[in-house]
Amino acid sequence: MKTIGLLGGMSWESTALYYRHINEAVRERLGGLHSARIALVSVDFARIEALQRSNDWDRAGELLAADAQAVEAAGADLLLLCTNTMHRCADAVAGAIRIPFLHLADATADAILARGVTRAGLLGTRFTMEQAFYRERLEARGIEVIVPHAAEREAVHRIVFDELCLGRVSETSRARMLEIMDGLRERGAAGVIEGCTEIAMLVDARHTDIPLFDTTALHADAAVDAALAGEKDRAD
Repeated sequence: MKTIGLLGGMSWESTALYYRHINEAVRERLGGLHSARIALVSVDFARIEALQRSNDWDRAGELLAADAQAVEAAGADLLLLCTNTMHRCADAVAGAIRIPFLHLADATADAILARGVTRAGLLGTRFTMEQAFYRERLEARGIEVIVPHAAEREAVHRIVFDELCLGRVSETSRARMLEIMDGLRERGAAGVIEGCTEIAMLVDARHTDIPLFDTTALHADAAVDAALAGEKDRAD
């Protein structure tokens, strides 16, 4: 079993989801008391969030690149950057390490195309929805991306930072998020990308019949596939 490297803390709420999902998937695959080999560095999100607000992506990339090197030095065989938004700095992170970097948007695109979806709505932080770094990577795979209208983007961004990153799950915000998802479907989206690692805390398949692409789960599953390549399933 390879060691999965996690660069997380953005926010730690979603990094906890990564940790649980990866370990549950390994136990399901191998059985018994098996769990994942994980090397984790978790950052202070306040520092990263301040750089986001000041549009200093270069400095954020430098900080994350150094942390990625620390994950590699801890013995990781592959690396996940456990945040959609900070894939804005994916090139800086991937370029700083020698181990494989599993891009979150690639895992998401694979799942979308496997479902036969070619037009998907994208929810996330304002940075993810409005900047090109994420959308263009999906579009390069032949996926048309639809984002919410401006007021809806602001609502999603606020829910993520003011509530979900603080572990707060509100029924009012769930209803608003579902309303925005319905609007994306009315505009032709055949599925919705939960393109912020916290959104699945609020909305999952129990709440809507719209096909959802939970990027946290998809990224974690891709890591488990890579870590267990060649392993025999249910090896109790």
